[in-house]
Amino acid sequence: MFITLEGVDGAGKSSHLDWLADWFRVRGRSVRMTREPGGTPVGEKLREIVLHDPMHLETEALVMFAARREHLAQVIRPALAAGEVVISDRFTDASFAYQCGGRGLDPARLEVLEQWVHGDLQPDLTLLFDVPTEIAAARLANARAPDRFERERADFHARVRHAYLHRAERFPERIRVLDGSRTLDEVREQLAAILGART
Repeated sequence: MFITLEGVDGAGKSSHLDWLADWFRVRGRSVRMTREPGGTPVGEKLREIVLHDPMHLETEALVMFAARREHLAQVIRPALAAGEVVISDRFTDASFAYQCGGRGLDPARLEVLEQWVHGDLQPDLTLLFDVPTEIAAARLANARAPDRFERERADFHARVRHAYLHRAERFPERIRVLDGSRTLDEVREQLAAILGART
């Protein structure tokens, strides 16, 4: 099973990664946790570049998909073939949200890359943690030093959120939207209900 977590920066998705993994482990499943960009030695190097070095928006998209291709080849596909549950902090939906929604890249270009890099492989379930942009910004205010994406203006993050919600409308069977503004326990109640219905 391939599960991805998505949402604007500050949505709180990373707070639930360990809980999700434990949910499957107590049910006897082997779990592989990973992230994008990153997940492999090459991917982590590309992560540092894309998060901190200014670049053309098309270069940014290509770097993201280069890291993703390595991630799929070295981690995701082998783990799925071995029967593991793969939980990834971000995947291709993030590219459509950030590079298309946020930056304004033509989605048709990403669709070509998506087909080339991972073909018919899509997550079995995508958990989209949705929060108003002002809540996300408040959460990030006291976090670590912001990266290149987190430093973007409020209208950028509003476009990213809108693009994510548009993806959820387009792929309702795969993408489930959670109210990330609720308490940790309330969000986990939502997660448990979704997982219970899908596994």
